[in-house]
Amino acid sequence: MKKLFETYTLSGNHLKNRFVMAPMTRSRASEPGDIPNALMAEYYGQRATAGLIITEATQVSVQGMGYAKTPGIYSNEQVKGWQLITQAVHEKKGKIFLQLWHVGRVSSSKINGLQPLAPSALTADKTNVYIFDGAPNGDATFVPVEKPRAMDQSEIRQAIREFAEGAENAIAAGFDGVEIHGANGYLIDQFLRSNSNIRTDEYGGSKENRIRFLIEVTEAVIEAVGKEKTGVRLSPFIKFKDMDDPEIMEAIMLAAEYLNRMDIAYIHLCEADWDDAPAIPLEFRKELREKFNNTIIATGNKTPEEAEELLKNNRVDLIGFGRNFLTNPDYPERVRLNVPLNEISDPHTLFGGGGARGYTDYTFFNMKDYAGKMPPKI
Repeated sequence: MKKLFETYTLSGNHLKNRFVMAPMTRSRASEPGDIPNALMAEYYGQRATAGLIITEATQVSVQGMGYAKTPGIYSNEQVKGWQLITQAVHEKKGKIFLQLWHVGRVSSSKINGLQPLAPSALTADKTNVYIFDGAPNGDATFVPVEKPRAMDQSEIRQAIREFAEGAENAIAAGFDGVEIHGANGYLIDQFLRSNSNIRTDEYGGSKENRIRFLIEVTEAVIEAVGKEKTGVRLSPFIKFKDMDDPEIMEAIMLAAEYLNRMDIAYIHLCEADWDDAPAIPLEFRKELREKFNNTIIATGNKTPEEAEELLKNNRVDLIGFGRNFLTNPDYPERVRLNVPLNEISDPHTLFGGGGARGYTDYTFFNMKDYAGKMPPKI
């Protein structure tokens, strides 16, 4: 695993290894106000073993919120709360980017009291969000998304401003950079895809028009915080949330060319992570590498061996790991030692649930606990 443990320089940020803790929504923000808190600071601080942490998706406005108890980055109280997190990570010599999020049509008035906004007035089929309404075990209750209203020009401009203001607030909170969430069926992804964007103005129709919102958001964020502090997440092969678009690959590759000219820090690929998910074609990786010159991150339930192979062949530069960091705050060290991993202790605690339970109580590896159980050295 030599490549995984190499240091790496990301736009001036020295990373101690090539492990990235991927964004994972955990719904532990304090209410009212969707405010990051000390418990979250402990959670992220524990996982500063990663070369880079990318935070859970963080809404840039009340309108952009789609799930209960997710943190925001649009109020002074939220900025102060995030300062606890960045301080905890930096004290352990880690680096951390904040993921900027607007869910678009993936929401319900039960979450924020507002009708969802989207490129077009098309409801995402078979798509749910969650609230907390006193269900047993503190579980989240899933509710269907509501029909959105198509954004007018002024609302598009407002959303662009919100991304830029969120980026400014993130840097004020001490983050090393920001990641624009353009993946997984949320607002920017909705603009990118022809099946969720049927607009007839300059933001819809051709692929050049469908990438316009992403490009304008990225330009605004760069103007606010600098290109070296700006990354973008994309998910060309993800189809859930009713996002199956046969034209998405052409749009993604065109967007990559524009993002390359803008010289952003990285593109982060969210890749399908279920057992029977389609393999990512080698030709896609080669083409993206040709079109985008800076750092490429790939996330999607990869084994360390698969990660090492991708790095060794220069297909990507950093590898994101999600669930393994969720349950193993010392995941890189466990990989280095080839020792057992913690499993998810209670699925009820994945989203909200028991506060610290299933969140900050996952143990670090202790050799004494595994006497006689260690696998042979490879």
